[in-house]
Amino acid sequence: MANLIYFINSSLDGYIADENGNFDWTEPSADAHAFFNDHQRSVGTSLIGRRMYETMRVWDTFLLDELPEVQREFAEAWGDTDKVVYSTTLDTVPEPRTRLEQTFDPEVVQAMKDQADRDLSIGGASLAAEAIRAGLVDRYVLRLIPTIVGGGTRALPDATRVDLALNTTRRFEDGSVLVDYRLR
Repeated sequence: MANLIYFINSSLDGYIADENGNFDWTEPSADAHAFFNDHQRSVGTSLIGRRMYETMRVWDTFLLDELPEVQREFAEAWGDTDKVVYSTTLDTVPEPRTRLEQTFDPEVVQAMKDQADRDLSIGGASLAAEAIRAGLVDRYVLRLIPTIVGGGTRALPDATRVDLALNTTRRFEDGSVLVDYRLR
């Protein structure tokens, strides 16, 4: 059985975007980007909400030979990943290896985990909150950015308790810190 991993950039005070929806403060250093690349290569399927899809779809449009190496590597890994977009407002998702689901069904996601030979990732705070509340997330990998934004989109859902054990930590050149937790 594969793990479902919630991998997210978060401000020190627990937000993925500020009150205006900005997340420009999450720009990774080269070593952090390289870590993301390795993570993305390990993922067979990414489950993403509409807003995350709209943010990430640009990686399907870049001309690879025009990107710096670390970004090219991510674009290649992203292109090699199956994507499931959860949205009630989109009609189509034209990118390769991408399909659209109207509703998040925990039983379907559990079946995907049971059948997968590579890990799955989940992105987008609202979608991840559904998976967390359903008890589907196996690992929480947060890159904590040394920024306090004071409000916005929360990285983790309120009113939900999950007991975790630390897998590993890592410090990046940009001062961010990765914390990787698994279910206890």
